[in-house]
Formats: sequence, structure tokens, C-alpha cells
Amino acid sequence: MNLKQVEKISKALGDSNRLKILKAIQSHKGKLECTTIVSSMNLAQPSISHHIKKLVEAELIEPHKEGRFYLYSLNNQVLDSYILTLKNL
Repeated sequence: MNLKQVEKISKALGDSNRLKILKAIQSHKGKLECTTIVSSMNLAQPSISHHIKKLVEAELIEPHKEGRFYLYSLNNQVLDSYILTLKNL
């Protein structure tokens, strides 16, 4: 993983709401529907969408469309690579 990717992921993880989204996805067996994220957090839907967009751009979560809904899953490969890169700095 290059340093530009590490920087992008670090910025995405620098927001407590994004960390809460990741934690919520993890606690639901690594997959969670967008509507569940919205209902479980005390934020407006546009704010949730913004945070999800940042997590997707950092490749920390992956969107999967099922019907008219989106399901988000953790990208464990990127998370593991990020942690390994930080350990080797």
C-alpha cells in the first residue's frame, strides 16, 4: 500500500461518525443495509451518505446493490493492508 492510500484511509478514519459506521457494519457480521445505518445513528440521511461516500472512496467499505437498497460490507483486505503498512512505517 502506498503512502497516498494510507493518507486517504487515515483521513476517512479521522471522523468519529465514520468509525461508528464501521463498528455498526462489523457488529452486523460485516454487512449492513444503508437504511439500518441511518436508523441506528443520530444523524440526518444526507450526513450518513456523505460519511459512507468517504468510506467507499477510501475503499474501507464496499457497496452492493440488492434491489433498490444498498448493502455495505467491510473490505477486510484493505483494512489488513492498512494495519500492516502502519506497523512497518
